[in-house]
Amino acid sequence: MAFRLTSKDYAEYIERAYKVIYDNGDYVTDLDLATGDGDHWSNLNMGFKKLVEVKTVLESLSISDELKEIGKIMMAVIGGSSGVLYGSAYIAAAKVSVDKEYLDNNGLYEILEAMLDAIMSRGQAKPGFKTMIDSLYPAVEEYKNCLETGVSDEELCDRVKKAAKDGADSTSNMEAVKGRATYQADKGIGHLDPGAVTMSYQISELMNIAKERII
Repeated sequence: MAFRLTSKDYAEYIERAYKVIYDNGDYVTDLDLATGDGDHWSNLNMGFKKLVEVKTVLESLSISDELKEIGKIMMAVIGGSSGVLYGSAYIAAAKVSVDKEYLDNNGLYEILEAMLDAIMSRGQAKPGFKTMIDSLYPAVEEYKNCLETGVSDEELCDRVKKAAKDGADSTSNMEAVKGRATYQADKGIGHLDPGAVTMSYQISELMNIAKERII
């Protein structure tokens, strides 16, 4: 039993991720106001809202072209560093998914790994810096471990989802190395990183839809 995600499935994931991000607007904004300038949610929400508006276009494209278009839209619509990072991530994902008709467990791993590498490279950041990477990195590492140990796709989805959530939760104990929180006396210790939290939302929804597509 394995999952296969088509362009239509990925567009459906985008819409679900948007809903979760939208529904948690006040919570994420409060997190951001505690350590930053409070605009992370509004910027990210704006980007995902635009993607949902062009959902029918996205689902008509090949996987690679869909990911590339998502990257272009995010880079154009999302303000600040998040737009550049998300845009770079999706454009990198598009490059490793050329000629793929769908994403199986290996294909989805490849795009998440490409996204992670692009974000770390473009943002000059790594795990432990109290950023979105602290959710994405453990998720990718757990994904890799699941593939190497041959667990079922169902278990893989559950474990990757948990790794993303646990990674986001771990940012509460980290000192910020990047962003506005570095200017605070406590370096943001005691506060969750909003970028890691919203990344965990996205990974959770992606794993949810992958699990639903297991046949």
